[in-house]
Formats: sequence, C-alpha cells, structure tokens
Amino acid sequence: MLFNSLPFAAFLALTFAVYYLPGLQRYQTQVLIAASMVFYAWTFPALVLLLMASVLVNTFISYRVGLDSPNQAWRWACAGVVVNLGVIAFFKYGGLLANTIEQLATGRVDWPLVIPLPIGISFYTFEGISLLVDTLRQRRNDQHGFEIEENFGRHLRNTALFVAFFPHLIAGPILKARHFFPQIGEKRFRDIPWEVAIRTLVVGYFLKTVVADNLKDYTFWIAYPSFEALSGKTALVLLYGYSIQIFADFAGYSLIAIGLARLFGYELPTNFYFPYVSKSLGEFWRRWHISLSTWLRDYLYFPLGGNRKGNARTYVNLMTVMVLGGLWHGAGWSYMVWGGYHGIGLAIERLISGEKVRSGDVPAEDRRQLVSDCFR
Repeated sequence: MLFNSLPFAAFLALTFAVYYLPGLQRYQTQVLIAASMVFYAWTFPALVLLLMASVLVNTFISYRVGLDSPNQAWRWACAGVVVNLGVIAFFKYGGLLANTIEQLATGRVDWPLVIPLPIGISFYTFEGISLLVDTLRQRRNDQHGFEIEENFGRHLRNTALFVAFFPHLIAGPILKARHFFPQIGEKRFRDIPWEVAIRTLVVGYFLKTVVADNLKDYTFWIAYPSFEALSGKTALVLLYGYSIQIFADFAGYSLIAIGLARLFGYELPTNFYFPYVSKSLGEFWRRWHISLSTWLRDYLYFPLGGNRKGNARTYVNLMTVMVLGGLWHGAGWSYMVWGGYHGIGLAIERLISGEKVRSGDVPAEDRRQLVSDCFR
C-alpha cells in the first residue's frame, strides 16, 4: 500500500478515527498493531507471516535477555542477533551468494536462484537487533527510560508496535528500542502537534510525488544500456537529476513517515538534514540516512572497537562498516563496491585532517538529530 494512493488515504482515515475514538483509548496500541499488519499484508498477505514471526522471536528472546541471569542474557542476545542476521542473509542475499557460487564453479548461471524479498525486511530485522542489544545494555548500564515489561503479554504488545508500526515499516527511519519504547502509551487527540505534522506531511508529499515521481520519468535513461546513446552533457544533467530524485524520494518518504507518526502521538527520528550542502564526505553521512548511520555506529562500529584500538584498527573498522552498509542497500556486489569507496573516502579524510571531522555548520540545537561523531 503506497503512501500516495487512495487505498492508503482511506486506511489512514479509518485507523485515525478508531484510534482516537472515545472509549477505545486504552486499546490504542492494539489498534495500531492490527492496522500495521493490514498495511503490511495489503499487497502480499503471506509476507505478514514472516513479520509476525520476527515479532514473536524478538519478543521471546528480548524477554529472556531482560529477565535471565547476566550470563544467560548474553547468550540469548547473541543467539537473537544471529537469528536476525540469518533471516536477512537468507532472504536478501541468499540468491546472490548461490548464483555467485554457481557462476564461479561453472562459469555460468543456468538456473538463477530467486528468493522473494519481503518488503521492509532490512528495516525490521535491524530494529530486532536494536531491541536485543538495547535490552542487554540496559541491564549492564542501566539505560535511562528503557526496560522490559515483566508481563510477557505487554512486552509482546510493545514489541509488535515497535517492529510493525506502519509509518516506518517499509522504508524507515530505522528505530532504536531505547527511543521508541518509552513513548508507548495512551495518546490524546488534543495533544496532536497539528502544525508540525501537517508541515512535515506537506513537504514530504511534495518531495515524493512532485519532485521524485516526475524526475524518474526522465532519469531512467541513465541506466544501462540507455546511457550509451547519450552525449556527455546529457548524461551529466541526468546524473544530477538522479541525485535529486533519490534524495527527494527517500527524504520525502521519511518525512511522510515522521508526519504520520506525529498524528498518532509518536516521534520518529530525523532521517535527512540537507545532505547536499555537506562540506565533506563525513559530514554527508551525518546528514544522509541519519537513522542508518547512527545504527551502524551504535551497533557495529562501536562494538568493533571504534577508534579506541589504534589507527590501523580504526581504518579496518571504518571500512568494514561502510562495506557492510553499502551491501545493506542492495543485494549486489556493486553495492559493496559503492560502500567500499565511501569507506576509502572517509579514511582519506581522516588521514588528511588528522582529527575527527566535525559536523560543519549544522546549528548546535540540531546536532542532537545528527550523528555527532560519525564513525569517530
């Protein structure tokens, strides 16, 4: 179900009306969960089974992480991370790996393996990992404002909303459990920040439907083999047009998600902050897909050691994060190469500057929305 479709408009109006219906406020979380499952199952109903399985597995394992002994909690968390990574590896990269092995072994791919890619799987598996890691860290470091419900039913309800909340389900922003769980509770109609929500939705829909959807009718010529017939100037213009298109499409979708969430009383993180005004590659990644950059920083770069184990290890960690981040964007070796040269660029910047690349001219009051020290 697309955000810019008539079925979604009807779906949103019905969900909003039931959500704030007097007498049903105590069931608001359940209403959102049911609506989110309908939203996800709209086009391919069978896919909702995988989403529900992800919710159940992450609920059970995070419950054990939150309540078992410290040693058992660590084992449960590790097992849960492996399960989540295994799911995304199979559905997103299984076909790529199988076909690559076949081609290396035989020199051809006679029967390419095609595994259906469930929409949003890259997002909700990362959020499952966030839940497990944040739960473990809460026990060890007493993270403020986040704790597991001792009642399993309530924890299942909260986890289901966290994973399946329909505004962010398809394309983010990627949520962190420690930020979302404390927001879960009854919401009141009079508390809706109408000005913020409407302004965000208007800008989001403008970027998505007016800018991105119109540009895509022209920028498709830049794809192979169409670009071979283009002049250099035309190709350059289309390249710039495509850069605007992908920003408008992704940033527009993120703004729509943020605006929709505000209508239901939830605040999602900022995902884009004028990335094309960046003065460096490091600053670009603090402004582009911020929820992914912070996720990679918190759950991959820091656990690998960050910059605390010497320069050589720092560059290895940086390259590892960027290569895997590139591969996260798509199941193709070209994405890994793309992530690799971004990693090389960040490493060169760090080497030349000799210090951390800061956040440029981003206003101090907005820096909390960005990655304060991206991969530093």
